[in-house]
Amino acid sequence: MSARDKILGKLRRAPKPFSDVPPILERRHMIPPQDRSPREQLQQFIDEAEAVGCFVYQLDENAALEQIMELLDGDRSVTSWDASQIPFEGLHDMLASLGVTVAPDDAGDARVGITGVSAALAATGSLVLESGAGRLRGTSLLPDVHIALLRAEQLLPDLETWQQRQQAAGYPAFSKASAATVITGPSKTADIAHQLVKGAHGPRELHVMILGADAVDA
Repeated sequence: MSARDKILGKLRRAPKPFSDVPPILERRHMIPPQDRSPREQLQQFIDEAEAVGCFVYQLDENAALEQIMELLDGDRSVTSWDASQIPFEGLHDMLASLGVTVAPDDAGDARVGITGVSAALAATGSLVLESGAGRLRGTSLLPDVHIALLRAEQLLPDLETWQQRQQAAGYPAFSKASAATVITGPSKTADIAHQLVKGAHGPRELHVMILGADAVDA
């Protein structure tokens, strides 16, 4: 018997700790939920996202394209999720008509990355991104500027609501996606001398474009 097997055997035979702890019947939300209308929930998301350093826009598709071109600032290429994974039909073709190409997946010099989202969380202004086929994780991590496109109907109250929906659906974000990432604002750290540095582990800027927000009921 190897040393590893001996150690694992002792651990398995040891008394299990906390065996008398009752099961959790009701999980509390980290941020107390409030009964908000769809319009109020949208505004909560905008306020929270801006508070953590995001740039948030409520746009139709024509205005969104103009804003994307402004953020590109003359760049002729971007990295992007597949067109089918972005809630903006025909975006890649529109960019191509304006002389902007979608860089290959392994291109590491693109300054701007465009993604969709799996959900947006109003309580914290966070975005949930599920990586997988057509949704490369590096698109939201490697470029200096991350543009996230979402529809207003993708907005959820909080992380716990997203978790509950995942549980009801059999946790597809973990069984079918290669990774699930919760992004709250642009990358930043103050580990060294408490000096805030942006872009330490990812994009310096996070631009969130909410499409169809005008259709949200009050």
